Amino acid sequence: MSAVPTYDYWQNALQGNFGPVHDGDAQPGFYRRRLVRGGPFVPVAIWHDGDKMVALVDGKPADPIDIWTWVCQAPITEQAYHRAMGGGGWADEPRAPDAPASGNMPSDPHEALTVEWQGEKEVGDEILSKPITTQEQANQAAVYAKRVAGVAKKAADHHKVEKQPHLDAGRSVDDKWRDLKEEPVDMGKRVKRHMDAFLIEQQRIERERQEAARREEERLRREAEEAARQASQADDEAAKAEAERLQREADAKAKEAEARNAAAGRTGAKVALRTFVSAEITDYDALLLALKDRAEIKEVVVSLANRAARSGVDLPGMKRIEEQRAA
Repeated sequence: MSAVPTYDYWQNALQGNFGPVHDGDAQPGFYRRRLVRGGPFVPVAIWHDGDKMVALVDGKPADPIDIWTWVCQAPITEQAYHRAMGGGGWADEPRAPDAPASGNMPSDPHEALTVEWQGEKEVGDEILSKPITTQEQANQAAVYAKRVAGVAKKAADHHKVEKQPHLDAGRSVDDKWRDLKEEPVDMGKRVKRHMDAFLIEQQRIERERQEAARREEERLRREAEEAARQASQADDEAAKAEAERLQREADAKAKEAEARNAAAGRTGAKVALRTFVSAEITDYDALLLALKDRAEIKEVVVSLANRAARSGVDLPGMKRIEEQRAA
C-alpha cells in the first residue's frame, strides 16, 4: 500500500522552497490558479480522501492530476483559501473594479475599455487616498500597477489594430507618389548645380565689367571737373557745355557700374547665384564655451550625462545620483 501524501511540499512551498515537481504526482495543500489568461485567481484545494486524491477549483470538483502543474508554483495559506472562498478576495490584490450594472460590457472595444478603465481609476484613487503603511497595502498597490499597465497595453493593441489600415493606406499613397515628388526635385537640384560653373564665370565677367565701368566713370568725372574749372575761368559757354556733357557721361557710367547678378531663365523661372552661409569649426572648445548657455545645448549635455551615469561612467563636472523609486 502506497504512503499517504503529506503536506510537506505545500508547507515548504509557502516558505519559497519548491521541491521536485512530477507530472501526475499532485501534493495536498492550498493553491490558486487562473482559469483564463489574465483572469482572476481562484482558490484550489487538494487533499487525500480515503484511498484517493481529490481537489476543488473555485469550489468545483476537479481532477488533481490534471491541475497539478498549473498550481504547484502558487501555494497559499489555508486562511487565504477560506477568505477567497468566502468572497473576501486576495490579500495581495486590490479589489476588482465595479462591473457595469447590467453585467454586459459594450461591444465596441473603445467603449468597453473605457468602462474598464473608469472602474480601475476608482480603485487607483482609493489606493492614493491614504498612505501605504502595511505589506498587504504595498502588495495590492504593486498588483494594481501591473493591472492598469495591462489596460494601457490593451489600449495600445486596439489602437494599433484600428490605425494599421490607415497607416497601410497612407504608405500606399506615399509609395504611389514618392518618385513623382522626389525625382523632379532631385533633377532640378542637379540641373542647378550643373549651372554653377557657368554662372560663377558670368559673375566673374560681370565684376570685371563693373570695375571697368567704375574706372571710366572716375576718368569722366575728372575730365568734367577740369572742363568745368577751365570754363569758369574763361567764361566760355562752349566749354561749360562740354563740362556738362562729360558729367552726364560720368553719371551714365556710374549707373552702368551698378551690380548685375549673374542669372538665367526668365521671370517666374529665373535662376541666379545666391549666397549660402554655413559654419566651419576652427576651435571646437571655444565654440562649445560660446554655446554652453543655449537651452538646446544643455538638453543634449543632460541627456549624455544621464546616459553616462546609467552606464556607471563618471565624467568631470557631474556626479552620479542614485534614488530608489517603485518601478
